Amino acid sequence: MSIYLVYFLIGINVLAFYIMGYDKLKAKQKKRRIPERQLFWYAIIGGSIGTFVAMKVYRHKTQHPSFQYGIPAIILLHIAAAVYFLWFY
Repeated sequence: MSIYLVYFLIGINVLAFYIMGYDKLKAKQKKRRIPERQLFWYAIIGGSIGTFVAMKVYRHKTQHPSFQYGIPAIILLHIAAAVYFLWFY
């Protein structure tokens, strides 16, 4: 695995964690929020673990079925892709 991929995954997970925390802060302040589509986008491009951890730490989006089931599904998809590429390449 390329070291650049590792750096990217660490960075995107930290960013996803931060973005979820920022969205929670804006929700408490009743200010303009980050769209859910954008939160999912960070998870899909590699930040699924950071998003999931942020959901638990900040208790944010935990009652939304799309996040309750969608983020774990994305994590499983990422694990399956990693296993596939590590096994066959």
